[in-house]
Amino acid sequence: MKKILIAAAVVVIGVIIYAFTGNKEDKTERKDAPAKELVMQMTKDLYQKEIADLNNTKEFKYKGKKPAIIDFYADWCGPCRQVAPLLKDLAKEYQDKIIVYRVNVDNERELATTLGIQSLPTIVFIPMKGDPQAIVGSAGKDTFKKAIEEVLLGKPAK
Repeated sequence: MKKILIAAAVVVIGVIIYAFTGNKEDKTERKDAPAKELVMQMTKDLYQKEIADLNNTKEFKYKGKKPAIIDFYADWCGPCRQVAPLLKDLAKEYQDKIIVYRVNVDNERELATTLGIQSLPTIVFIPMKGDPQAIVGSAGKDTFKKAIEEVLLGKPAK
């Protein structure tokens, strides 16, 4: 009986330790990351300030100084969790050329609804001129790189 109680206590302690230390990648900053966040969390107010006027439904007019990507995601979404590290890598690779934002649709429901986001993940590519384009669902790094090069940076298709 004593051995069972000790084993149960070890399991409980292990679960508690894991709960407080598990998945450190999301909770701690990488040592090689610059002081500025590579992927910025987007809110409705930030969208209004940096991207476009939500009240102007007739014409999209981008306010940003660099092309942008907006990743609409949810923490519970498996494909969203697969896309997140790819976008973080691309944000680092293209950090002087583009800006990458993330919108947690559970926290920013009004913004997601106003923009018509219905499936997750939805990744929106916003060029300096022209209309935004989106990829709905998970995609590979090569697909995202091609969209960045062609849609955001205006390089011809290969």
